[in-house]
Amino acid sequence: MLVGIVGKTNVGKTTFFSAATLAEAEIGDRPFVTIEPNEAVGHARVKSLCTEFGVKCEPRFGWCNGRFRYVPLKLMDVAGLVPGAHKGRGLGNKFLDDLRRASVHILVVDASGGTDDEGKPSTPGTHDPIRDVNIVKEEFAHWLKGILKRNMSRIKRRASVARESPEAAIGEVLSGLGIGKEDVQQVCKRCELDASKIWSWGEEALLSFSALLRETTKPMMIAANKIDVHEAEDNVRSLKEELGDVVIPTSAEAELILRRAAAAGVVEYSPGDPDFEIIDESGLTKNQLKALRMIEESVLDRYGSTGVQEVVDKSVFDATGMKALFPVESETKLSDGYGRVLPDVFLLEKGADVRELAKTVHTDIGEDAVAGIDARTKKRIGLEQKPKHRDVIRILTRR
Repeated sequence: MLVGIVGKTNVGKTTFFSAATLAEAEIGDRPFVTIEPNEAVGHARVKSLCTEFGVKCEPRFGWCNGRFRYVPLKLMDVAGLVPGAHKGRGLGNKFLDDLRRASVHILVVDASGGTDDEGKPSTPGTHDPIRDVNIVKEEFAHWLKGILKRNMSRIKRRASVARESPEAAIGEVLSGLGIGKEDVQQVCKRCELDASKIWSWGEEALLSFSALLRETTKPMMIAANKIDVHEAEDNVRSLKEELGDVVIPTSAEAELILRRAAAAGVVEYSPGDPDFEIIDESGLTKNQLKALRMIEESVLDRYGSTGVQEVVDKSVFDATGMKALFPVESETKLSDGYGRVLPDVFLLEKGADVRELAKTVHTDIGEDAVAGIDARTKKRIGLEQKPKHRDVIRILTRR
């Protein structure tokens, strides 16, 4: 799974990426620091199965702290944007082209209101972050609209000559974005638009269709960043009132400091935790201690976490509806063929069934699978049955 990180320049987008992955990426207080996309491995949190089953899992990838299993996934930080990117301003449509592979987007905004439209620092409280959200959504809609307009003759030809349904023709043009016929049908119905007449739609109808298509196929979570700045509090409240639960207060800088401190053995901290513990205070300078105390008071005590891990988790499990499934070879020992307990976990789409899980484990297993066994109930289940989030499944194969 790929999660795209998007936003205008200089809002902490790359800091968020580094905080979520611990990957080294250039961070700077100037526009367009990121030009080529950065990709690295981050993790989504799943409530651990250790306590429930009375075991200690042995992850082959990621890790488990006994409370949460951290499941690997890819994150991508793309170039920032400015208003009018679809017309070629800034880096143009590059950031959108880079994001076409992502299943979900995390939009990072400066909740302190301290960055203007062009990504230049301004006085905190002088800019409305809701405007940033609207700008990004508009750029996405105009970008999709542009793709459709450039391919209108192709859509018409496929619909008339190849005798494809217009929805299928539109879906084929947008297939590189992970958009298909069913998505087009759903959005046309909601917009009350006739796909067979797309070449005669007006500009407004085409833009409305494109906006809803993006919303349906590329969900977006909002990371309201820089909550450690005083002016952010009112803006976070306004963002939540306007946009709802997709808004998560975050401090990417605080998360990055804590994760680096934990990696250095200075503090005990896991991503998403509401607090941290200093392991050896004597190894810290006065400035480092001061920074940690500020994080504790300004971020953790006030908001409950830095928000970075929460945004990633909600992007995976709430926005896209993915589920984490644990395949095993023994439903009693919860182990694989080498005796490792719960070594693997896979992120699959909500509608994935046992057969899809088997294919994900290995192509050959998928071909030979005949059924599954639910490790909780010990009952045999069919290949078409859809396991639930956090289910442990043994795949039965032909011998």
